[in-house]
Amino acid sequence: MKLQATQENLHRALNNVARVAISSRNPLPILNNVLLRVVDNRLTLSATNLEIGITEHIGAKVTTPGALTVPARLFQEYIASLPSGVIDLDIKDNKLHIKTGSYQSTINGVAADEFPVTPTIDKKESWKIPARELKKGLSQVIFAAANDETRPILTGVYLHSHNGHLYAVATDSYRLAEKKLMAFKGSINLLIPASSLQDLLRIIADSDGDVVVYADGQQALFEVGDSELITRLLEGNYPDYRKLIPPTFAVSANLQRSEFQNITKVASLFARESAGSIMIRFDEDSEVVSIASVASQLGENISKIETKVTGNGDVSVNSRYLIDALNVFHSESVAFSCNGKVEPCVITSDEEPDYLHVIMPLKS
Repeated sequence: MKLQATQENLHRALNNVARVAISSRNPLPILNNVLLRVVDNRLTLSATNLEIGITEHIGAKVTTPGALTVPARLFQEYIASLPSGVIDLDIKDNKLHIKTGSYQSTINGVAADEFPVTPTIDKKESWKIPARELKKGLSQVIFAAANDETRPILTGVYLHSHNGHLYAVATDSYRLAEKKLMAFKGSINLLIPASSLQDLLRIIADSDGDVVVYADGQQALFEVGDSELITRLLEGNYPDYRKLIPPTFAVSANLQRSEFQNITKVASLFARESAGSIMIRFDEDSEVVSIASVASQLGENISKIETKVTGNGDVSVNSRYLIDALNVFHSESVAFSCNGKVEPCVITSDEEPDYLHVIMPLKS
């Protein structure tokens, strides 16, 4: 293989691809490499950890086709260190020779035929979603997915259709985030690892185009411009989470989001001894919402917000979960609603009717 490509294009592509190869979870040494090959007169860079695969296509001036795998970390860091401009890549005897300006290096590679075959997917059926909408939606739910592998289903994001719309949902059983993405005709039920979607978010970046999605029951493929991400799907049935969301509430308050964030953060400082537990109290008569926390060794804190309150009561929640939820809303105000100490608390906003967040209360 002999070709020329720009440092800028190589650097961008390697930033997306190499992350998968550099993962410490790779079961085979060859998976620490990135595959370079010429496809349709373009340079293609691919990496996989057998659960997710990322491919980048970049423009190149190809003299001779070919293929080779090289260590991903070394190749990425070396290309990132080079000045902008045209780079010559030349493969001879399983060695990649790199030359640009006064820089000249050789990286020892491994034959391309030792690299795992890139999974393929049936592209007969697909659907599109604007990249910016998908990025915003995933960012509002992905953090709520579980990190604990003991319940694999909860480590994914559930993309599904319901009543003519497409939804993204994630839960770790202590909190739940649901985002209505767009109107959708047809039926979709995809359970995608949250870790794969984190990589997708990096690929989407500031793309203004559409993300094209293909799925075949075992894996899903996302195309974003010249980038492709293919991931396995999680097996199993997602919980019927809609049963968790109360249809009505006995207690509710409308709050300025920034003020609610601030007093929650202050309360969290005194809640470290109690695993982040804070008490939220609602007083309809005085139209006050107060947040209290106690640290037996350090002291205690109580902060109040004057606002419109419906109903009286109190509930204990994890301050970190509440802060996480408030951070992903984009509205000026939010509504916090509950039905006492043991039923789910729900955060919504009239300014963002397509998003809701559920937090399970703590035993007080």
